[in-house]
Amino acid sequence: MERLKNKTALVTGGASGIGRSTCLRLAAEGAELRIVDINERDAQQTVAAIQANGGKASAHSCDISNTTEVANLLQALVSKQPIDILINSAGIAHIGNIEQCAEDDLDRLYQVNVKGTYNTMAALIPAMKARQRGTIVNLASVASSVGIADRFAYSMSKGAVLTMTYSVAKDYIGDGIRCNCIAPGRVHTPFVDQFLAKNYPDNTAEIFEKLSKSQPLGRMGQPEEMAALIAYLCSDEAAFISGCNFPIDGGFVTLNN
Repeated sequence: MERLKNKTALVTGGASGIGRSTCLRLAAEGAELRIVDINERDAQQTVAAIQANGGKASAHSCDISNTTEVANLLQALVSKQPIDILINSAGIAHIGNIEQCAEDDLDRLYQVNVKGTYNTMAALIPAMKARQRGTIVNLASVASSVGIADRFAYSMSKGAVLTMTYSVAKDYIGDGIRCNCIAPGRVHTPFVDQFLAKNYPDNTAEIFEKLSKSQPLGRMGQPEEMAALIAYLCSDEAAFISGCNFPIDGGFVTLNN
């Protein structure tokens, strides 16, 4: 399929996990990629994978929590070529309840997950508005809408991503800008493997199985499955969809009662 032919997509967090899979999927559907990540080395590896399959992509090192840095980079990119699609995939996690969440932890989650999402949208929406078209997909989480144990700071940040999505969709629906978000459950990314290796070195397989079975479908999602939904929401096939939150969680939210 070439649903995204002649479109340029900017993806934050494209160096690994869901972001990387999203870059590969959008490129496979014809989009030209601008990959923004603080890890430029791994972002370049994503670029290489895209180019190896005949796609077009470039990597750009950026701290998305830095408003000035984001604004300068995105202004430079837009001056060369309009951005049709924005995917806010970059994010970090924290495990713990409010007693285990220090002020620094809360600030760190806010800076990346909330302010980072704000920074990219604030930098790109004026250009999208001027062209009267644009598509934004943010990565929220099941933690945006249901209570999950020991995810105080993470839930705070992803709840903000969800409501920012609703606000942008409402405010710019008359400007040809669509804004949606997806709400993944547990997805098998390098973060999961690193977390298990660090915290459960003696029973990694057992804990992995337990986490997988917490979703009614009995497994974790795959990054490629998240990317497939994102690609659809970016395509003209989803032209009638805006202001929506799409759970993609193996039935976690609705079937775990």
